[in-house]
Amino acid sequence: MAWQTKRTRTVYENPWIRVREDDVARPDGGEGIYGVVELRHPAVFVVALDEEGRVLLVEVDRYTVGRSWEVVAGGSDGEPAEQAARRELLEESGLEAAEWIEVGRMNALNGICVAPETVFLARGLMSAHDAGAHQAEEGITASRWVPLDEALRMSVSGEISDGESIAALAMAAVHLKRL
Repeated sequence: MAWQTKRTRTVYENPWIRVREDDVARPDGGEGIYGVVELRHPAVFVVALDEEGRVLLVEVDRYTVGRSWEVVAGGSDGEPAEQAARRELLEESGLEAAEWIEVGRMNALNGICVAPETVFLARGLMSAHDAGAHQAEEGITASRWVPLDEALRMSVSGEISDGESIAALAMAAVHLKRL
């Protein structure tokens, strides 16, 4: 037996998320409630890789968890995933990329969320403009380039603790056959 939704109601919504509570029949036949967070638009993650095999990491001051080292990422705002990835890379780093490769798709916190995500590898990087204004708006306080292998080690040591960034780095590494 699969999950069955008996009734659903929105308990909160804004332009970015909707929170709903569902009355459900569980796979075992029992009844209960399930809280679900739906993101209004899918997200994108960009593993920007330079000619030296280094990945761009940005330090973001997150309202929920404080400072966090992450790959470039953001919401799609309803646009196609690659277009959103290009925009996010430009806004957060001031960079453009000549090569874009979709390396995977994932779902964030799939036990409580409907949050689809697409991961891209961006190469052939070139400076396009100063990203300072967007970085301040996004809470980006620093950026640094680290070898991909080092970024993977940072995810094991806890220096990178954002699960989606860790998954994006792993997907890029698999694509590049480093794992």
